[in-house]
Amino acid sequence: MSHDHAPELSHFQLPNGLDVVVIPDRRAPVVTHMVYYRNGAADDPHGKSGIAHFLEHLMFKGTEKHPDGAFSDLVSDLGGQENAFTGHDYTAYYQRVAREHLQKMMELEADRMTGLVLAEDQVLSERDVILEERKMHVDADPASQLYESLQATLFTHHPYGTPIIGWQHEIEQLTREDALAYYRRFYTPENAILIVAGDVTEERVRALAEKTYGRIARRNEAPRRQRPQEPPPAAERLVTLTDAKVEQPAVYRMYLAPSHGTAKGNDAHALEVLCQVLAGSSASLMYRDLVVERSLAVNVSSWYRNDALDQGYFGLYAVPRDGVGLDDLDREIDAILAQVMANGFSEAVLARGKTRLIADLVYAQDSQAHLARIYGGTLATGGSIADVRDWSDRIDQVTLDDIRRVAAACLNRARVVRGHLRKAA
Repeated sequence: MSHDHAPELSHFQLPNGLDVVVIPDRRAPVVTHMVYYRNGAADDPHGKSGIAHFLEHLMFKGTEKHPDGAFSDLVSDLGGQENAFTGHDYTAYYQRVAREHLQKMMELEADRMTGLVLAEDQVLSERDVILEERKMHVDADPASQLYESLQATLFTHHPYGTPIIGWQHEIEQLTREDALAYYRRFYTPENAILIVAGDVTEERVRALAEKTYGRIARRNEAPRRQRPQEPPPAAERLVTLTDAKVEQPAVYRMYLAPSHGTAKGNDAHALEVLCQVLAGSSASLMYRDLVVERSLAVNVSSWYRNDALDQGYFGLYAVPRDGVGLDDLDREIDAILAQVMANGFSEAVLARGKTRLIADLVYAQDSQAHLARIYGGTLATGGSIADVRDWSDRIDQVTLDDIRRVAAACLNRARVVRGHLRKAA
């Protein structure tokens, strides 16, 4: 973000190790209050996949001071919104309320950091809810099943290969004690980041945070995240799923790629620009070639998981037009990639891709919650405030040589897992 429109944010730490970020936004008398914990599904103990996500559900089950449902009822009585989400690298809790209710949110969230009470029957019924969620969202949807298999194939050794929701046979075994052990390990002030965006000042947030979160004793040194790392891939892999429920056949690609945390120099920024230019919009190279000009596909898209603590990945997706085979579409994608690696593309295309990326970030600053999430995700995966601040300048500096270098290094056959989703005959 360039400094012209970046809010005057502040970042400080309470004596107990809690990181605090304040993002002033005076446009409405509203605040977004978020807590990020530096643990996610990739920190689930071996054999207990799904525990980070399970605990996120159980965090709504109440404390002694505020029994089951009281927190949520209060947020809704105050006309607020709340949410929580689990990623591979962090778990976050979020409320958005009128600014006069900020202290109340801090009291409730600080209470929940230490005071969780879990009744055995609540734990078992919530586990059933998650198993049901898995059935509905994954097992009933061939595209989700294929995606899960692709991730498990791409990350053969690193826990990013395990789905955030967990594998069914392991979810079925999770217990109340598993949840509490995980809670005691990770839910500590020195492992958390508090982000307050909205109509506030640093002084007010500091005073309220000291009065609420500041009373929680530091537990110990922040927990270390020790994860097995992925070995360099050597073989191209193809994963195929054929199912009568498939409505639209599709090709997927996932390539192991560095994230902002693991990339050298500006490789991650170059990959972001490459992702935008390849298939990031209807103006992108693949879209114009495959969808508009040659009518071989009805849809293409690309994405890049750049905010991982460890390795990230680069994804491509295309849906063929009727009568176009998946192998044919794959060959066309290879031809486009080979062209980019050999010749890059024009300066005009590069400039347009950068402009779109930077415009998206400027647009994100109109949303308090979105901005809070950018800072939360960055800090929870080892980045800094400066990384967010300097991002648009770094994007601006990406050259065509950078693009060709990262394309050749990351989008090569040894690093790819291809996916074919086919309709059963």
